[in-house]
Amino acid sequence: MVPRPRPGHRPRTGGTVIPARHPRTHTPSTAEAAAWAEALVRHQLLHAAVLTPGGQWLVQHRTESPVHVLDGPTAMVALAAEIQHRIRTTRNRTR
Repeated sequence: MVPRPRPGHRPRTGGTVIPARHPRTHTPSTAEAAAWAEALVRHQLLHAAVLTPGGQWLVQHRTESPVHVLDGPTAMVALAAEIQHRIRTTRNRTR
């Protein structure tokens, strides 16, 4: 039996591409980046994310991994988007 496509879903045609639903019209704020950092740490998708006084973010993926420096809120929000993308594409492959 072949499953019928659900309404609003297109069949896969090779590579996995998730288009941006709402392209950004503004630069992310420090508060938005902090909210994403907190959520990523709370859900254990990052080990640590710390805002420096200079506006950079120190990010550590796992306890034993090196610390990475992200340059500002835009980079932190981009990291959150990258992690979301990785989670979604992995989840779709395992279904």
